[in-house]
Amino acid sequence: MNVSPAVRRGSALVGVAGALLLSGCAAGATPAAVGSTPQATSETGVGAAPAPSTGSSPGAYRDGSYTANGSYRTPETVERITVSVTLAGGTVTRLKVTGDPQASETRHYQAQFIGGIQALVVGKRIDDISVSRVAGSSLTSRGFNQALATIRTEAAG
Repeated sequence: MNVSPAVRRGSALVGVAGALLLSGCAAGATPAAVGSTPQATSETGVGAAPAPSTGSSPGAYRDGSYTANGSYRTPETVERITVSVTLAGGTVTRLKVTGDPQASETRHYQAQFIGGIQALVVGKRIDDISVSRVAGSSLTSRGFNQALATIRTEAAG
């Protein structure tokens, strides 16, 4: 069968898009424990995408522990989270995320985020971390990325 190059390219794109869609579904499938509290810390996560380059080279961050706050707007409130990371050689070796929900719905989403973020972050280079949706929570990601940007600035050597 003779297939045109345009059809082959279209098929390849559909295959790639399908794979991305399926991996996105799996990324959001991590359930939060019922009754979990937003003050819990996270050790695992889902859905990281590379962050924009800060122009720093490997090892350009000082080793140590850093903490920053991030905020984001929901339809009802402005919400906040606290992010603490430990860096070694520009790689995150430890992560703690603490929520401070103002609205009851936020409590649910922050708990989901906290329950899913660790696996996306620990063991990754800080320059390669930027999350968009974790365990069904997309707004909390904005606050997390904001806090991480502050930490990058503070740790830059």
